[in-house]
Amino acid sequence: MRIVVLLIGGVLGLAAGAVTALFAAGMFGAGAGFSDEINVNGWKSDWTIGSTAANPWTRARVARHGLLALTKEEAVYFTKGVDEDGQRLSEDCTYEVSGGDMPGLWWSVTLYDAESYLPLNQDNALSFDKTKAAAAKGSNGWSFTVAADGPETGNWVSSQNAGTFDLMLRIYKPTPELIASPEEVLPAPAIKRLACRGAA
Repeated sequence: MRIVVLLIGGVLGLAAGAVTALFAAGMFGAGAGFSDEINVNGWKSDWTIGSTAANPWTRARVARHGLLALTKEEAVYFTKGVDEDGQRLSEDCTYEVSGGDMPGLWWSVTLYDAESYLPLNQDNALSFDKTKAAAAKGSNGWSFTVAADGPETGNWVSSQNAGTFDLMLRIYKPTPELIASPEEVLPAPAIKRLACRGAA
């Protein structure tokens, strides 16, 4: 009887460990949190990414998604999956993303689906970057639309076939000030929901 109990306990332990590992790697839902999370108005990051200081869960997520591999001196990554009202980003809605100069050599904002992949569409409009911002910048900074269908005018990032999605802000060669004090230095882009399909 004791052997049976030990066997059952061992099997349950292995199962729990496997589920925990898969969750941490992001196989189920959003996964575990980062080692040392930074949160700037909902844009989340972790300065241990790409370093030996990253915990096993952070390393598992990086390995699972194939992103975020550079050290903070080379690039920093911020991800946001909700709008300014805290609602999950969805291809059923149209958003305006706006911001100003980013503290680094170059930057981009790219759309990824819930599985951290680029959505499968042929729109060739999955990212907005410093080059586009410089070309379109007005007195109030830059902005672009995120929607499943492109607007008649203006910059556009396509969410077609994305379902629920995240936006990732990458800043290459960030300034020392950003690395030292991200909460004070990062001008976090705003994500304003404009309309949703089927809304009353």
